[in-house]
Amino acid sequence: MSALPRGSWTAEEYLAFERASQEKHEFADGQVYLMTGASRRHNLIVVNIVITLGGQLRGKPCEAYANDMRVRVRRDYFYPDISVVCGEPQFADDQFDTLLNPTLIFEVLSPSTEQYDRGRKFEKYRTLNSLREYVLIAQDRPHVERYVRQDDGWLLTEASGLDGALALATVEARMSLAEIYDRLDFDGDPADHDRE
Repeated sequence: MSALPRGSWTAEEYLAFERASQEKHEFADGQVYLMTGASRRHNLIVVNIVITLGGQLRGKPCEAYANDMRVRVRRDYFYPDISVVCGEPQFADDQFDTLLNPTLIFEVLSPSTEQYDRGRKFEKYRTLNSLREYVLIAQDRPHVERYVRQDDGWLLTEASGLDGALALATVEARMSLAEIYDRLDFDGDPADHDRE
């Protein structure tokens, strides 16, 4: 991600610009950041999660959104790789394109965004009272990190290896890492790895 060459924006200016744009941009701390395209590996992981999770959400009061659902965090706007809301979804306005109350957020880590996803972005996400779980998915190996909100902070659990599993307490779902990483070869062509 790179900031657009302009001074500080207001949230209102960003939202008007974004809704008219053919490209996706995030907005944080008054700056607009162009989002780059994702690799095959990144896209496969997102699709695998949506397919696996989607089936487990049937009949539950939860909805999953991939990539294009904006999430507003105070005056910042982000595009999580996957967001899930349980209960009545709340939107910023009647465009229904900006979610206010995600319950669960997934981010697939990329070399260019990993530090931000783990640090400042997660710090901002933690201010959402609705958010109960935050999941980081590695691309270079089968490894997931799951943060769950507790009364006194966030509890980290990890799963590694294709025989591992990810349990999602807030949506009562479970998926194996083999499902998350289906069709990915970790010994194959390094060109397959995300270069974002």
